[in-house]
Amino acid sequence: MTRWLTEAVPRGRVAAFRTLIYLFVAADLVIFTPWVRTRVSVPGDLYQPLLIGRLLPLPTPTETLVTVFFWALLLLALLAATGRAPRLLGWAVCALYLEWMIIAMSYGKVDHDRFGLLVALAVLPTAGRARHGDTTRTEAGGWALRVTQIAVICTYFLAAFAKLRFGGLDWLTGSVLARAIIRRGTDLADLIAQVPYLLIVAQFGIVAFELLSPVVFFLPPRWRHAMVGFFYSFHAVTIATITISFAPHLAAMTSFLPLERVRPLVWARRLVGRGTPASATTAAPEPRPADVETVPVTPGQGPVAAGAERALDDQAPVVGRPAGP
Repeated sequence: MTRWLTEAVPRGRVAAFRTLIYLFVAADLVIFTPWVRTRVSVPGDLYQPLLIGRLLPLPTPTETLVTVFFWALLLLALLAATGRAPRLLGWAVCALYLEWMIIAMSYGKVDHDRFGLLVALAVLPTAGRARHGDTTRTEAGGWALRVTQIAVICTYFLAAFAKLRFGGLDWLTGSVLARAIIRRGTDLADLIAQVPYLLIVAQFGIVAFELLSPVVFFLPPRWRHAMVGFFYSFHAVTIATITISFAPHLAAMTSFLPLERVRPLVWARRLVGRGTPASATTAAPEPRPADVETVPVTPGQGPVAAGAERALDDQAPVVGRPAGP
């Protein structure tokens, strides 16, 4: 079990995953959760902190406090994405993002797609230093990725457990997807909803897929990547039909992928390197002295006579006259 939890992975994979996660945190602030800053405009008594917010001495969010959190987290996340000071910056980003989520989820709605991302932020500082492209293996980095993978799969499995716990078998045979399509469905979802019993079959399929998601840990690497690809395709369909992205979950799920093979900076340098020689060879090269044909000089002839003889060699003799000068 310990060997499985700490299976060594290339440091380049850890570095790529770290950069991706911290860049996503920065993007999350400005794209997915900028609405958190609007929570301060409601009365303070509507703030009902989660259990962790009640256990910790956290203040009621104010406009000044949330603004400070926003800019500090944005700056630190971008710095952490560079890989510098991985422990110091990593713990700071983890603490600030946790508080950002406590504020976001303390007004009546809790999203379960943040669990894997929060776990990733909590374990990445323990992975130590890692550089992009480094092929040496690290058990600490492997543990960080494995724990994130477990959190991702727990999101699926526990979601199925919650469906059956609170909805029972009625969740499978009810109108859950139909209600979601009515509220936020797309044109594609409207077409699917017209097929009889297809939504019921889809609800059975969703629960089955979530319950069977732990199987991914028992598959060989090629089949594991194929199953992770199926996970991504499931979320692509979800986005296309009911416009729910699960973006934080998708970012955390990259812990399953060989990210060390993705080297955008190296690819960009290669493209630039290919363009430079091409422009340098556009002009035709000037002839070198070695490229000029030399004419041998026979004894008794000067260079001029030899040149004249060479020139007349290319002419046909005139009939009735001797050839030559």
